[in-house]
Amino acid sequence: MPETETAPTLDDVALAARVSTATVSRCINDPKKVSQKTRDRVEAAIDKLGYTPNFAARSMAAKRTFTIGAIIPTMENAIFARGIQAFQEELYQHGYTLLISSSGYKAEAEKEQIKTLVARGADALLLIGHDRDPAIYDYLERQRVPTLVAWSYDETAQTPSIGFDNRTAMRALAETVIAKGHTSIAMISGISQQNDRARLRIEGVKDAMLARGLDPDTLDPIEVPYNVNDGASAFVTLMSRHPRPSIVMCGNDVLAVGALRGAAELGLNVPEDISITGYDDLELAQVVSPALTTVRVPHREMGRNAACEIVDMIEKKRKGVSQKLKATVVERASVAQVQ
Repeated sequence: MPETETAPTLDDVALAARVSTATVSRCINDPKKVSQKTRDRVEAAIDKLGYTPNFAARSMAAKRTFTIGAIIPTMENAIFARGIQAFQEELYQHGYTLLISSSGYKAEAEKEQIKTLVARGADALLLIGHDRDPAIYDYLERQRVPTLVAWSYDETAQTPSIGFDNRTAMRALAETVIAKGHTSIAMISGISQQNDRARLRIEGVKDAMLARGLDPDTLDPIEVPYNVNDGASAFVTLMSRHPRPSIVMCGNDVLAVGALRGAAELGLNVPEDISITGYDDLELAQVVSPALTTVRVPHREMGRNAACEIVDMIEKKRKGVSQKLKATVVERASVAQVQ
């Protein structure tokens, strides 16, 4: 029988790359400490030899798995894509691997996924928003799993967060449209139960209405899942109200695109007959016609900063530090000036 080939070792990679085994180890475990030229040489040797690092041994030695768990509400649209991509890219630079789960906006599913990621040895968790059963935070604290929240900023929360003030950002957008003469405002929101981002955006619109002398109780938002079809259906329902609103503010760009479709189905021109706004400034907000007035969220900055912060929480064994990022109003063609 032919001799069984042995798997390539760290020594083999070091010899092929003409570096020390310590340098190979640094390239794998802490690539930022090695020059790009050396990393390229080591990576070429790893590819040529087909070397696979023994991460089980590495984890035992370091007493951690070098994996980060992230649970996002959905993978069905682009709401979280840019931020999570930047998060993953930055983690990779620090030698960490990302494991992602999607809860489908279901609290029980998220709870089970949290426990599963902890059981699999995740060194830390990234969660979206603050609204969840306090017992979950107690569980993570008992398990000593560092936890960071993104897509929302709350300076009063016990769990650190890197994100933006959804309430303030949506208030700024509402103030912008009210300044254009819109006093009859309707809203299509995501489901606000256990979703602080949706709830705070509703409150932001109401804050602006109250500040400008409008009755916030007249807002009466329709809450639907974040998808185009439900956005379109909600828009058609709003257009049957009397009096009909002059503007429909949407909880995100996906719902706003649905509202645009609903307007087209009813033969309404945007913004001549009805104005529409979004939130997030996804790429589709710029390519639809008319382009959406919306709130620009710093997705990639948030993802990068969250990765750096969560790595520091693990490696420096310290509590996380919250960071408030700026979300800005972007005015485009979907909002008319009311005469």
